[in-house]
Amino acid sequence: MKALKKILKVLLITIISFVVLFGIYFVYVLLAYYRLDDNLALDVVTTTDSFKVCTTGEEYTIGSYNIGFGAYTPEYSFFMNGGKYSWAMSEEGLHENIDCIAGEIMSLEPDIMLIQEVDFGGTRTYHFDERARLEEMLDPGSFVFAQNYDSPYLFWPIYQPHGANKSGILTYAQFQITSSLRRSLPISESFSKLVDLDRCYSISRIPVDNGHELIIINIHMSAYGSSPAIREGQIGMLVDDIQREYEAGNYVIVGGDYNHNLRDEIDPNAPGWAQRFPRESLPQGFALGFDICEGECDITHNTGRASEEPFDPDTTYTVTLDGFIVSDNITVTGYRTVDTGFIFSDHDPVVMEFVLE
Repeated sequence: MKALKKILKVLLITIISFVVLFGIYFVYVLLAYYRLDDNLALDVVTTTDSFKVCTTGEEYTIGSYNIGFGAYTPEYSFFMNGGKYSWAMSEEGLHENIDCIAGEIMSLEPDIMLIQEVDFGGTRTYHFDERARLEEMLDPGSFVFAQNYDSPYLFWPIYQPHGANKSGILTYAQFQITSSLRRSLPISESFSKLVDLDRCYSISRIPVDNGHELIIINIHMSAYGSSPAIREGQIGMLVDDIQREYEAGNYVIVGGDYNHNLRDEIDPNAPGWAQRFPRESLPQGFALGFDICEGECDITHNTGRASEEPFDPDTTYTVTLDGFIVSDNITVTGYRTVDTGFIFSDHDPVVMEFVLE
Protein backbone atom coordinates (compact mmCIF):
# COMPACT_ATOMS: atom_id res chain seq x y z
CA MET A 1 0.00 0.00 0.00
CA LYS A 2 2.86 2.41 0.82
CA ALA A 3 4.48 1.68 -2.55
CA LEU A 4 1.19 2.35 -4.34
CA LYS A 5 0.81 5.68 -2.52
CA LYS A 6 4.33 6.70 -3.57
CA ILE A 7 3.59 5.82 -7.19
CA LEU A 8 0.33 7.79 -7.10
CA LYS A 9 2.11 10.75 -5.48
CA VAL A 10 4.84 10.79 -8.13
CA LEU A 11 2.21 10.48 -10.85
CA LEU A 12 0.19 13.35 -9.39
CA ILE A 13 3.25 15.58 -9.07
CA THR A 14 4.20 14.78 -12.68
CA ILE A 15 0.72 15.65 -13.96
CA ILE A 16 0.63 18.89 -11.97
CA SER A 17 4.09 19.82 -13.27
CA PHE A 18 3.00 19.28 -16.88
CA VAL A 19 -0.14 21.35 -16.31
CA VAL A 20 1.85 24.19 -14.74
CA LEU A 21 4.47 24.11 -17.51
CA PHE A 22 1.75 24.10 -20.18
CA GLY A 23 0.04 27.02 -18.44
CA ILE A 24 3.30 29.01 -18.33
CA TYR A 25 3.96 28.22 -21.99
CA PHE A 26 0.41 29.22 -22.99
CA VAL A 27 0.80 32.56 -21.19
CA TYR A 28 4.17 33.05 -22.95
CA VAL A 29 2.57 32.46 -26.36
CA LEU A 30 -0.25 34.89 -25.56
CA LEU A 31 2.17 37.57 -24.34
CA ALA A 32 4.50 37.06 -27.30
CA TYR A 33 1.74 37.52 -29.87
CA TYR A 34 1.52 40.84 -31.68
CA ARG A 35 0.69 42.21 -35.10
CA LEU A 36 2.69 44.85 -36.90
CA ASP A 37 0.88 48.13 -37.49
CA ASP A 38 -1.15 48.67 -40.62
CA ASN A 39 0.03 51.42 -43.00
CA LEU A 40 3.59 50.95 -41.74
CA ALA A 41 6.25 52.80 -43.75
CA LEU A 42 8.94 50.40 -44.97
CA ASP A 43 12.64 51.08 -45.43
CA VAL A 44 13.96 51.09 -48.99
CA VAL A 45 17.47 49.64 -49.27
CA THR A 46 19.44 50.68 -52.35
CA THR A 47 22.60 48.97 -53.57
CA THR A 48 23.30 51.31 -56.49
CA ASP A 49 23.24 54.97 -57.46
CA SER A 50 22.40 54.14 -61.07
CA PHE A 51 18.80 53.04 -61.67
CA LYS A 52 16.86 52.26 -64.81
CA VAL A 53 14.29 54.91 -65.73
CA CYS A 54 10.77 53.51 -65.95
CA THR A 55 9.21 54.70 -69.19
CA THR A 56 6.05 54.14 -71.18
CA GLY A 57 6.32 52.08 -74.35
CA GLU A 58 9.25 50.00 -73.05
CA GLU A 59 8.96 46.28 -72.34
CA TYR A 60 9.89 45.15 -68.84
CA THR A 61 9.96 41.82 -66.99
CA ILE A 62 8.51 41.08 -63.57
CA GLY A 63 8.72 37.78 -61.71
CA SER A 64 7.27 36.24 -58.55
CA TYR A 65 8.71 33.38 -56.52
CA ASN A 66 7.69 31.90 -53.17
CA ILE A 67 10.99 30.37 -52.08
CA GLY A 68 9.57 28.30 -49.19
CA PHE A 69 12.17 29.69 -46.73
CA GLY A 70 14.83 27.90 -48.76
CA ALA A 71 14.02 24.46 -47.37
CA TYR A 72 11.82 22.82 -49.99
CA THR A 73 14.07 20.70 -52.13
CA PRO A 74 12.09 17.90 -53.88
CA GLU A 75 12.61 15.42 -51.03
CA TYR A 76 11.37 17.88 -48.39
CA SER A 77 7.99 17.59 -46.64
CA PHE A 78 6.73 20.00 -43.95
CA PHE A 79 5.45 18.81 -40.58
CA MET A 80 2.65 21.41 -40.35
CA ASN A 81 1.14 19.92 -43.48
CA GLY A 82 1.52 16.34 -42.30
CA GLY A 83 5.09 15.83 -43.51
CA LYS A 84 8.36 14.97 -41.82
CA TYR A 85 10.60 18.02 -41.42
CA SER A 86 10.32 21.12 -39.24
CA TRP A 87 13.71 22.63 -40.18
CA ALA A 88 15.61 22.84 -43.42
CA MET A 89 17.27 19.44 -43.81
CA SER A 90 20.79 20.84 -43.22
CA GLU A 91 22.41 24.22 -42.73
CA GLU A 92 24.86 23.66 -45.57
CA GLY A 93 22.07 22.54 -47.89
CA LEU A 94 19.98 25.60 -46.98
CA HIS A 95 22.81 28.01 -47.85
CA GLU A 96 23.43 26.23 -51.12
CA ASN A 97 19.73 26.26 -51.99
CA ILE A 98 19.36 30.00 -51.32
CA ASP A 99 22.31 30.66 -53.63
CA CYS A 100 20.68 28.47 -56.28
CA ILE A 101 17.42 30.38 -55.85
CA ALA A 102 19.25 33.68 -56.36
CA GLY A 103 20.84 32.24 -59.49
CA GLU A 104 17.45 31.08 -60.78
CA ILE A 105 16.00 34.54 -60.16
CA MET A 106 18.78 36.28 -62.06
CA SER A 107 18.47 33.81 -64.96
CA LEU A 108 14.97 35.22 -65.48
CA GLU A 109 16.53 38.66 -66.05
CA PRO A 110 13.83 40.50 -64.06
CA ASP A 111 13.48 44.25 -63.85
CA ILE A 112 11.26 43.60 -60.82
CA MET A 113 11.08 40.48 -58.62
CA LEU A 114 8.60 39.67 -55.86
CA ILE A 115 9.82 37.03 -53.39
CA GLN A 116 7.83 35.42 -50.56
CA GLU A 117 8.77 33.32 -47.49
CA VAL A 118 12.18 34.88 -46.93
CA ASP A 119 13.43 33.95 -43.45
CA PHE A 120 15.76 35.89 -41.20
CA GLY A 121 17.04 34.78 -37.81
CA GLY A 122 14.80 31.71 -37.48
CA THR A 123 15.31 28.32 -35.82
CA ARG A 124 14.10 26.40 -38.88
CA THR A 125 16.70 28.11 -41.07
CA TYR A 126 19.62 27.96 -38.61
CA HIS A 127 19.38 31.73 -37.94
CA PHE A 128 20.56 32.43 -41.49
CA ASP A 129 19.56 35.85 -42.86
CA GLU A 130 18.15 34.90 -46.26
CA ARG A 131 17.07 38.48 -46.89
CA ALA A 132 20.62 39.81 -46.59
CA ARG A 133 21.98 36.99 -48.76
CA LEU A 134 19.48 37.68 -51.56
CA GLU A 135 20.18 41.42 -51.41
CA GLU A 136 23.87 40.57 -51.73
CA MET A 137 23.48 38.15 -54.66
CA LEU A 138 20.89 39.89 -56.82
CA ASP A 139 21.97 42.63 -59.22
CA PRO A 140 22.17 46.15 -57.77
CA GLY A 141 18.85 47.92 -57.31
CA SER A 142 16.16 48.75 -54.74
CA PHE A 143 14.97 46.33 -52.04
CA VAL A 144 11.95 46.51 -49.75
CA PHE A 145 11.23 43.94 -47.04
CA ALA A 146 7.93 43.51 -45.20
CA GLN A 147 7.78 41.11 -42.26
CA ASN A 148 4.72 38.85 -42.19
CA TYR A 149 5.66 36.13 -39.70
CA ASP A 150 7.05 36.20 -36.17
CA SER A 151 6.24 32.96 -34.38
CA PRO A 152 6.89 32.39 -30.67
CA TYR A 153 8.98 29.34 -29.84
CA LEU A 154 7.04 26.22 -30.83
CA PHE A 155 8.08 23.05 -28.98
CA TRP A 156 6.55 20.82 -31.62
CA PRO A 157 7.45 18.36 -33.03
CA ILE A 158 9.24 16.84 -30.03
CA TYR A 159 12.07 15.34 -32.10
CA GLN A 160 12.93 18.73 -33.67
CA PRO A 161 10.98 21.72 -32.27
CA HIS A 162 10.07 24.27 -34.95
CA GLY A 163 11.36 26.98 -32.63
CA ALA A 164 10.96 30.73 -33.11
CA ASN A 165 10.94 32.04 -36.65
CA LYS A 166 10.69 35.30 -38.57
CA SER A 167 9.89 35.66 -42.25
CA GLY A 168 8.63 38.14 -44.82
CA ILE A 169 8.26 39.26 -48.41
CA LEU A 170 11.05 40.90 -50.41
CA THR A 171 10.54 43.25 -53.36
CA TYR A 172 13.47 43.85 -55.72
CA ALA A 173 13.61 46.36 -58.57
CA GLN A 174 16.23 47.74 -60.91
CA PHE A 175 14.21 50.96 -60.76
CA GLN A 176 14.30 53.39 -57.87
CA ILE A 177 11.56 52.65 -55.34
CA THR A 178 10.75 56.00 -53.79
CA SER A 179 8.59 54.70 -50.94
CA SER A 180 6.80 51.58 -49.72
CA LEU A 181 3.96 50.83 -47.31
CA ARG A 182 3.00 47.69 -45.41
CA ARG A 183 -0.72 46.85 -45.29
CA SER A 184 -1.87 44.36 -42.63
CA LEU A 185 -4.41 41.94 -44.08
CA PRO A 186 -7.35 40.65 -42.01
CA ILE A 187 -6.60 37.24 -40.49
CA SER A 188 -8.36 34.68 -38.30
CA GLU A 189 -9.24 35.83 -34.79
CA SER A 190 -9.21 32.26 -33.43
CA PHE A 191 -6.30 30.75 -31.48
CA SER A 192 -4.76 29.68 -34.81
CA LYS A 193 -3.59 33.29 -35.21
CA LEU A 194 -0.95 32.61 -32.52
CA VAL A 195 1.11 30.51 -34.93
CA ASP A 196 -0.13 31.87 -38.28
CA LEU A 197 1.48 34.42 -40.55
CA ASP A 198 0.93 38.12 -39.87
CA ARG A 199 -0.47 38.36 -43.40
CA CYS A 200 0.27 41.51 -45.35
CA TYR A 201 1.19 43.04 -48.66
CA SER A 202 3.61 45.82 -49.52
CA ILE A 203 2.84 48.73 -51.84
CA SER A 204 5.99 50.06 -53.54
CA ARG A 205 6.11 53.16 -55.74
CA ILE A 206 8.26 53.54 -58.85
CA PRO A 207 8.20 56.89 -60.72
CA VAL A 208 7.30 56.75 -64.42
CA ASP A 209 8.63 59.31 -66.91
CA ASN A 210 5.11 60.64 -67.64
CA GLY A 211 4.59 61.85 -64.07
CA HIS A 212 2.55 58.88 -62.88
CA GLU A 213 3.73 55.92 -60.80
CA LEU A 214 4.06 52.18 -61.27
CA ILE A 215 2.53 50.62 -58.16
CA ILE A 216 4.01 47.21 -57.29
CA ILE A 217 2.12 45.16 -54.71
CA ASN A 218 3.87 42.10 -53.29
CA ILE A 219 1.31 39.83 -51.64
CA HIS A 220 1.15 36.56 -49.70
CA MET A 221 -2.47 35.81 -48.88
CA SER A 222 -4.05 33.30 -46.51
CA ALA A 223 -4.96 29.76 -47.42
CA TYR A 224 -8.54 30.50 -46.45
CA GLY A 225 -10.03 27.01 -46.65
CA SER A 226 -13.55 27.25 -45.30
CA SER A 227 -13.39 30.90 -44.13
CA PRO A 228 -15.12 33.12 -46.70
CA ALA A 229 -15.05 36.03 -44.24
CA ILE A 230 -11.24 36.14 -44.25
CA ARG A 231 -11.14 35.80 -48.02
CA GLU A 232 -13.66 38.60 -48.50
CA GLY A 233 -11.83 40.83 -46.02
CA GLN A 234 -8.45 40.35 -47.67
CA ILE A 235 -9.79 40.74 -51.21
CA GLY A 236 -11.84 43.76 -50.15
CA MET A 237 -8.80 45.57 -48.74
CA LEU A 238 -6.73 44.84 -51.83
CA VAL A 239 -9.54 45.97 -54.16
CA ASP A 240 -9.88 49.29 -52.33
CA ASP A 241 -6.14 49.99 -52.60
CA ILE A 242 -5.70 49.07 -56.26
CA GLN A 243 -8.84 50.94 -57.31
CA ARG A 244 -7.63 54.07 -55.53
CA GLU A 245 -4.25 53.90 -57.31
CA TYR A 246 -5.88 53.24 -60.69
CA GLU A 247 -8.24 56.19 -60.32
CA ALA A 248 -5.21 58.37 -59.53
CA GLY A 249 -3.86 57.50 -62.98
CA ASN A 250 -1.19 55.06 -61.81
CA TYR A 251 -0.19 51.70 -63.25
CA VAL A 252 -0.83 48.75 -60.92
CA ILE A 253 0.65 45.25 -60.77
CA VAL A 254 -0.18 42.85 -57.92
CA GLY A 255 2.03 39.77 -57.75
CA GLY A 256 2.75 36.96 -55.35
CA ASP A 257 1.30 33.87 -53.73
CA TYR A 258 -2.50 34.07 -53.57
CA ASN A 259 -2.92 30.63 -51.94
CA HIS A 260 -5.79 30.03 -54.35
CA ASN A 261 -6.13 28.34 -57.70
CA LEU A 262 -5.81 31.22 -60.16
CA ARG A 263 -7.20 29.20 -63.04
CA ASP A 264 -10.89 29.80 -63.72
CA GLU A 265 -12.01 26.34 -62.72
CA ILE A 266 -13.48 24.49 -59.77
CA ASP A 267 -11.56 21.33 -58.91
CA PRO A 268 -13.72 18.97 -56.79
CA ASN A 269 -10.56 17.16 -55.68
CA ALA A 270 -8.74 20.31 -54.54
CA PRO A 271 -7.60 20.45 -50.92
CA GLY A 272 -8.89 23.23 -48.69
CA TRP A 273 -5.86 25.42 -49.31
CA ALA A 274 -6.30 25.41 -53.10
CA GLN A 275 -9.78 26.75 -53.74
CA ARG A 276 -10.65 28.88 -56.77
CA PHE A 277 -9.58 32.54 -56.65
CA PRO A 278 -12.67 34.82 -56.76
CA ARG A 279 -11.69 36.74 -59.88
CA GLU A 280 -15.20 38.21 -60.09
CA SER A 281 -14.25 40.30 -57.03
CA LEU A 282 -11.66 42.28 -58.99
CA PRO A 283 -12.70 45.85 -59.78
CA GLN A 284 -13.36 47.09 -63.30
CA GLY A 285 -10.11 47.71 -65.16
CA PHE A 286 -8.24 44.78 -63.58
CA ALA A 287 -7.64 41.21 -64.71
CA LEU A 288 -5.29 38.30 -64.19
CA GLY A 289 -2.23 38.76 -66.37
CA PHE A 290 -2.54 35.49 -68.28
CA ASP A 291 -6.16 36.31 -69.21
CA ILE A 292 -5.18 39.48 -71.08
CA CYS A 293 -1.78 38.46 -72.46
CA GLU A 294 -1.38 39.68 -76.04
CA GLY A 295 1.81 37.75 -76.71
CA GLU A 296 3.13 34.30 -75.92
CA CYS A 297 1.39 32.79 -72.89
CA ASP A 298 2.38 29.44 -71.40
CA ILE A 299 0.81 28.46 -68.07
CA THR A 300 0.92 24.72 -68.68
CA HIS A 301 3.02 24.20 -65.56
CA ASN A 302 1.43 24.72 -62.13
CA THR A 303 3.35 26.90 -59.68
CA GLY A 304 2.73 25.18 -56.30
CA ARG A 305 2.91 21.64 -54.98
CA ALA A 306 1.47 19.85 -51.97
CA SER A 307 4.10 19.51 -49.24
CA GLU A 308 2.89 16.69 -47.00
CA GLU A 309 5.27 14.34 -48.83
CA PRO A 310 8.35 14.55 -51.08
CA PHE A 311 7.65 15.74 -54.60
CA ASP A 312 6.70 13.03 -57.09
CA PRO A 313 5.85 14.40 -60.56
CA ASP A 314 3.46 11.50 -61.12
CA THR A 315 1.43 11.71 -57.91
CA THR A 316 1.92 15.03 -56.10
CA TYR A 317 -0.98 17.47 -56.27
CA THR A 318 -0.05 20.75 -58.01
CA VAL A 319 -1.96 23.99 -58.58
CA THR A 320 -1.35 27.52 -59.91
CA LEU A 321 -1.15 29.63 -56.75
CA ASP A 322 1.17 32.37 -57.98
CA GLY A 323 0.70 35.09 -60.57
CA PHE A 324 -0.17 38.69 -61.38
CA ILE A 325 -3.18 41.00 -61.39
CA VAL A 326 -2.77 43.90 -63.82
CA SER A 327 -4.54 47.21 -64.50
CA ASP A 328 -5.77 47.80 -68.05
CA ASN A 329 -3.36 50.69 -68.70
CA ILE A 330 -0.67 47.99 -68.90
CA THR A 331 -0.26 45.69 -71.91
CA VAL A 332 0.85 42.16 -71.03
CA THR A 333 3.16 41.03 -73.82
CA GLY A 334 4.27 37.70 -72.38
CA TYR A 335 3.40 35.38 -69.51
CA ARG A 336 4.79 32.02 -68.42
CA THR A 337 5.11 29.72 -65.45
CA VAL A 338 8.66 28.38 -65.09
CA ASP A 339 9.10 24.62 -64.72
CA THR A 340 12.13 23.89 -62.51
CA GLY A 341 10.60 20.63 -61.31
CA PHE A 342 10.19 22.25 -57.85
CA ILE A 343 13.91 21.69 -57.36
CA PHE A 344 14.45 24.69 -55.04
CA SER A 345 11.03 25.31 -53.45
CA ASP A 346 7.48 24.00 -53.18
CA HIS A 347 6.64 26.82 -55.61
CA ASP A 348 8.02 27.59 -59.05
CA PRO A 349 8.45 31.10 -60.47
CA VAL A 350 6.05 32.94 -62.74
CA VAL A 351 7.26 35.61 -65.18
CA MET A 352 5.40 38.36 -67.02
CA GLU A 353 6.52 40.84 -69.68
CA PHE A 354 4.61 44.11 -69.80
CA VAL A 355 4.49 47.59 -71.35
CA LEU A 356 3.12 50.72 -69.69
CA GLU A 357 0.72 52.42 -72.08
